[in-house]
Amino acid sequence: MSSNASVGTVGYKVLVIDDSNTIRRSAEIFLKQGGHEVLLAEDGFDALAKVNDFVPHLIFCDILMPRLDGYQTCAIIKRNPKFAGIPVVMLSSKDGVFDKARGRMVGSEDYLTKPFTKDQLLQAVGHFGAASKE
Repeated sequence: MSSNASVGTVGYKVLVIDDSNTIRRSAEIFLKQGGHEVLLAEDGFDALAKVNDFVPHLIFCDILMPRLDGYQTCAIIKRNPKFAGIPVVMLSSKDGVFDKARGRMVGSEDYLTKPFTKDQLLQAVGHFGAASKE
């Protein structure tokens, strides 16, 4: 079996940005079980360097992070023409209308409330990953 067996099938490159090790690990496990390639970043600065090298099909980004929060991180990614087309799904422990609206203002495509389930995560990847992998 060749190593590029995922071409044309599910396998998306997904970047998960969250300062919580628990959230990063569970997201990584769920996504790998779904057949995706996963890269983890613990904050916005870490993420910006990795987006450039990894060029993911989809980004999950926590809102509350030290130094550079999720809104700022998303806005910076979306301002760069090279990455503007990458869907960003915000992650938050609050299911607030304000958070969702603010996420949309900085260019995020969707919003997942933590703790998320494996199904919610994989559903988001299936929905947004397909759109970015044209």
